[in-house]
Amino acid sequence: MGRRKVEIKRIEDKSSRQVTFCKRRNGLMEKARQLSVLCGSSVAVLIVSSTGKVYSSSSGDSMAKILKRYEVQHADELKTLDLREKTHNNLSLKELLETVQCKLEEAKVDNISVESLLSLEEQFKTALSLTRARKTELMMELVKNLQEKEKLLTDENKVLASQLAKMGKENELLETEDERAMLLEYSYGNNPPETLPLLK
Repeated sequence: MGRRKVEIKRIEDKSSRQVTFCKRRNGLMEKARQLSVLCGSSVAVLIVSSTGKVYSSSSGDSMAKILKRYEVQHADELKTLDLREKTHNNLSLKELLETVQCKLEEAKVDNISVESLLSLEEQFKTALSLTRARKTELMMELVKNLQEKEKLLTDENKVLASQLAKMGKENELLETEDERAMLLEYSYGNNPPETLPLLK
């Protein structure tokens, strides 16, 4: 009789949940180690339990080295995520401009606080960072599209060049044949070829 399929849902019993967590955590770490050994790859596993305790395991390279490599490769994504988190609770650009206008009007009557100005400055910096990140993203997309177009045009140019070379060779052959015909005609034109008299 085979094993029954375990339904994937939260285990309500605390002790059963803890036992399952320990077994599956160890199993996951063992699978990660096997993957590293079998494929020669670097594997890092981070697990945070429901109590907040952190478990980590790495194979191939050290955890710090793997995380550093991940950070370098995904720096742009991490920066964008960080900016999105920062702006999640911030105002939209239109609301921000309206707020600034109100604060500046208040400043005329000397009612604005330093904290308020610092908060506005921080929001402006965040909005500027987001705008720059979006501009960079659009520029990268444009560069990628242009590179793809360049590749297509280069391929098309190669095809046309090979066709042109083929046509050139065909023209050379035709010209050579024409020259031969003209030479034969010229040489026979002055002295017609002698023919044998017909037998009677």
